[in-house]
Amino acid sequence: MMPRRHVVLLALTCAACSLTPARRVAPPPAPPAPPRTAATLPSRPARATEARTGPDFAPSLAAPLNDAARQWIDQTMDRLTLRERVGQMLTVWLLGDYTSTTDPSFVEARRWVVEDGVGGVNMSLGSPFEVASKVNDLQRLAKVPLLVSSDVEPGLGRLEGGTFGSSAMTAGAATILPSEMAIGATGHGDNAELAGRITGREARAIGIHMAYAPVVDVNNNPANPVINTRSFGEDPEQVARLASAFIRGLQDEGVAATAKHFPGHGDTDTDSHLALPIVRSDRARLATTELVPFRAAIAAGVAGVMTAHIALPAVSHDTVPATLEPAIVTALLRDSLGFRGLTITDALSMEGVGKGYTVERSAVLAVLAGADVLLKPTDVRRAIDAVVAAVERGEIPRERIDASVRRILELKLRTGAVQRPIVPLDSLREVVGAAPHRAMADKIASEAVTLLRDERALVPLHDDAPTLVVTYAPEGDNESGRLFAATLRERLPHARLVRITPRWTRAALDSLVHPAERVIVSTHVRTIEGEGRFAVAAHVAHWIDSLATTHPVIVAAHGNPYVIREFPQVGSYLVTYGRGPALERAAAMAIDGRAPIAGHAPISLPGFFTRGDGLARPFVGSTNDAGDDVPAADPLSKRLTDSLRVLLDRAVADSAFPGAYVVVGRKDRVLAQYGAGHLDWAPSPRPDEHTLWDLA
Repeated sequence: MMPRRHVVLLALTCAACSLTPARRVAPPPAPPAPPRTAATLPSRPARATEARTGPDFAPSLAAPLNDAARQWIDQTMDRLTLRERVGQMLTVWLLGDYTSTTDPSFVEARRWVVEDGVGGVNMSLGSPFEVASKVNDLQRLAKVPLLVSSDVEPGLGRLEGGTFGSSAMTAGAATILPSEMAIGATGHGDNAELAGRITGREARAIGIHMAYAPVVDVNNNPANPVINTRSFGEDPEQVARLASAFIRGLQDEGVAATAKHFPGHGDTDTDSHLALPIVRSDRARLATTELVPFRAAIAAGVAGVMTAHIALPAVSHDTVPATLEPAIVTALLRDSLGFRGLTITDALSMEGVGKGYTVERSAVLAVLAGADVLLKPTDVRRAIDAVVAAVERGEIPRERIDASVRRILELKLRTGAVQRPIVPLDSLREVVGAAPHRAMADKIASEAVTLLRDERALVPLHDDAPTLVVTYAPEGDNESGRLFAATLRERLPHARLVRITPRWTRAALDSLVHPAERVIVSTHVRTIEGEGRFAVAAHVAHWIDSLATTHPVIVAAHGNPYVIREFPQVGSYLVTYGRGPALERAAAMAIDGRAPIAGHAPISLPGFFTRGDGLARPFVGSTNDAGDDVPAADPLSKRLTDSLRVLLDRAVADSAFPGAYVVVGRKDRVLAQYGAGHLDWAPSPRPDEHTLWDLA
């Protein structure tokens, strides 16, 4: 006689008492974030003594100007000629690399500041120390302190030193935060605010007064080649909420925020660095989608708005770039939305505004449209000459120039550019890239990782089976994927690591994989300005797709999250929405079970996944305080949990029920438990071990 075995399975399905048949509906969006204790940053280190100039006005982006500040603006205006006033409206682009004072690029920058009297510099790629040093040198040359800006969007990596060839050693960097879309995947406003605070604190230490961030475009077009992961997502309300939190954090640190790209660059499939995108939205769609985050940003007190090089026929009734269109910059942004801050053109060197317009004409039309700052014209002197000439012949009213210059001078006061133009280099190391900032980046990254597919329950990994880790990155990118692979190897010491590029042939790819291996592929595909491409090379994508029919394959997509459409046979697909050490480390630890997975997609890809999708995965194993491995669950529990995971995830995806929680027990112990989906069809929490159930 067989011994009796008692196994109890308790399955609790959400909305189980409904008499209506299960409906085939899209999975609900991510539930509202539960109350959390907001993480905070430590107090700022004491700043070294700095020479103070200008009026007796404490820098503030919110406080009203006092008499001393207003008097300084009036006196500065009085001593500026017309040409110098126009010069204040120009911001030039400058690399943050090391250059000698006799280097042609520095000689040109000195001429822009001393002879042309430009009002600002936009600092690009460079290590924090070199950027700060170059900014200080230029500030010492300026008649009126410069307004220093930079595109410090989360994850964009402007303040990074270069990589030294095959050694993969870098020149150091500011904190590399997860991208806006990664922050969107966490769903938490406090993460957005923390990212803003870290960005502001480090930017200010380097001498940057204005961040050209956040991107508030609604990325509702998967084919968009220029916004992509730079957006918080595709839901206008969530983009608005997270953008407002980022602005609050950034401006609380004394750095001016810039909402971009007005009136919305999300629904395009053309890179405005290469051509002029045309947005076909009508006014009703604009009001409910593209303009929602801009309204929220303005309500949050954003200091600046950057205009887009897109055409919007619904407003302008033609294909004039928005940057040059008064109906958009003045009538819509200022008159309708009530924006009173600084308006900035996107770079005038971009082909979205460059084709069909000379340097002179684009500068004049941008001012007539309502721009306060002309960013990166291809010829500074010609742009200034053209605007001065337009004023002198009466095409541009002089009052129009004066209004812009007053706004610029006011922002220089409010950000401290006037009072403290020189930043102390000796305290920079205490702030930029500080350990607490990197820890916060790790926290956000861990919460962002999203598992969108896991048909064979491969994630988390079960054992140290033979494994091939393949890193796909563009030619010349020697850094991406290294930390991801190295972190995986901590748990998979026998794994083989291979790095491939678009140049690899199909024959070479086919020779990589051994018959019994599982394969983990990390793709590093991101938007690169002006390249207009962000896909895996076609033959490499086909190889990955075919490999998934013969081997267990996990794809971890770093950067572009939409690449799954290039290899639809892949059954396990995880996304991080960005680049950088925090996201690479988080993805590897999620795959090998050292970290839970809880992210939700803030975007959709029809036929593949829907906004709000994301499979939850708990810890499999961890380490104790001494750093020793803590054993994971026994093999039976693992197999049961994997089976439950596959069944419940598939049932929720098929809309059999909105969610469920299953507990499998035997005698006096729980063998496995797993929850999937949500408590209701409407946005609601996920079922877990703390959920109270009514079993009546």
